[in-house]
Amino acid sequence: MRFATYEHQHRTHVAVVEASEARWRSPRPEAEGGTLHPLPGTSSLTELVRSGGGLPALLDAGTAALDVPPGPHVSQVRLLPPLQPSSVRDFVTFEEHVEGVRRSVDGVSGVPDQWYAAPTFYFTNPHAIYGPGDDIPMPPGSAVLDYELEVAAVIGREGRDLTPEQARDHIVGYTVFNDWSARDLQSAEMKVGLGPCKGKDTATTLGPYLVTADELEPYRDTDGFLRLALTAEINGVVVGKDLLSNMSWTFEEMVAYASRGTRVMPGDVLGSGTCGNGGCLAELWGLRGEQSPPPLKPGDTVTLTVEGIGSVSNTVVAGAAPVALAAGRRRSRERP
Repeated sequence: MRFATYEHQHRTHVAVVEASEARWRSPRPEAEGGTLHPLPGTSSLTELVRSGGGLPALLDAGTAALDVPPGPHVSQVRLLPPLQPSSVRDFVTFEEHVEGVRRSVDGVSGVPDQWYAAPTFYFTNPHAIYGPGDDIPMPPGSAVLDYELEVAAVIGREGRDLTPEQARDHIVGYTVFNDWSARDLQSAEMKVGLGPCKGKDTATTLGPYLVTADELEPYRDTDGFLRLALTAEINGVVVGKDLLSNMSWTFEEMVAYASRGTRVMPGDVLGSGTCGNGGCLAELWGLRGEQSPPPLKPGDTVTLTVEGIGSVSNTVVAGAAPVALAAGRRRSRERP
């Protein structure tokens, strides 16, 4: 099933998106959209997921919605982010992305051996979530904005110290994930040895739908990866194409690692990391030795498409002017 959160007639609704199988198999299922079947008595997919019932509970709620009169068509509403995450972990699981970005930032080739030891991630801002069609403001002080094409898994059940086999039952569904990145801010702050922080703090796009995990099982290959086609476009021009199955870890392995020594909770979002072959501009800059295509600017529209899930499009707009910051003090280090 595909679940949407949307605004219609000044109210927020949650619905199952009904469309023929042929439409959902197309590279751009959202182009034809579908009829929305609102869930009775439910105005928040976030709260439904956080109830902790996992995939069975979500499917039961969706089945009940299909038995009531349909609502509007997708084309008649404003889609919102499918849910507001409890937390957002963003992984780095594509070798090609690591190679390209290292060459772009540090002029270094290859992938460090330590990268293969574990699926590294960082926490990003769960309070800066945007939906399909939302304008994305330039981060204050940045002139080098980039997109990042990813897929996110959404946790539906609490778990701790999970094995990958156990982790599969904790994933309720998937959505498209755009990790907007201010490369100039990111590059400066990473020199401190921490981060990223403000380089990734302004916006993350999720959408257009939460697609339940069972819907994507037909795409799973013999190694456990989801073989989904990924496409990135800027102003209608394709700049990146890859397969999600080029990840070096499965989502189940990522969830298991995230749960090591702690808990994953319903509503947590885990990003796949940026795909290769143009999954972001920084990778292309590293390969080409120049900023081509150029950094995103106000007026540019980025469209990310994931087979079996849909597309999200966002247009970059001018952001707020940065508030002046005081430089850190060089202290005398007196002692009492």
